[in-house]
Amino acid sequence: MTNTVGNVLQGKPVTTGGILIGTSGATLPTTPSGATTGFTVLGYVGDAGLAETQARTTDKIKAWGGDVVKVVQSEFSVSYTFTLLENSAAVLKAVHGSANVTTTSATSSAGTLQSVKINASTMPKLPWIFDMIDGDAKIRVVVPLGQVTSVGDITYSDSGVIGYPVTLEAFSDGTAQAYKYIDNGVTV
Repeated sequence: MTNTVGNVLQGKPVTTGGILIGTSGATLPTTPSGATTGFTVLGYVGDAGLAETQARTTDKIKAWGGDVVKVVQSEFSVSYTFTLLENSAAVLKAVHGSANVTTTSATSSAGTLQSVKINASTMPKLPWIFDMIDGDAKIRVVVPLGQVTSVGDITYSDSGVIGYPVTLEAFSDGTAQAYKYIDNGVTV
């Protein structure tokens, strides 16, 4: 194997929006680009971008005398963290649950109104897509069943914007917790 500069990629969001949430019946894409039917773009994301965490819990099995003879895996998980920056209906529904957000269209006397219930409702497991580019290269991560399991501190201040720090747990669809599709953009 040789070093290949074309395989060194940066994960910048696509200009149309890098994080999308789907409906339970959305068609999951199987390529690094193309249609995202049944998905809604969630807008701007904080400059820390998207972080993927793969966690494995293992136990070392030792023989008499202390030699490690086997390592068994007892747990595996994949989670994603990111901060959503917009206060749109789509973002508020993704963060708080669709049933907890009511949107009233703008009128001549008021802008679009959002009413949000903050409660202990369990968040649904829905499909998510993370779309990234680097020049001609394309990276797409598809999470068939993702559940918002945590929303971090939401800060209201005059020195920053309101952001929603989200942790998304990826659940297996029977095959994988997530699928990653990469086109390095180098053609022959």
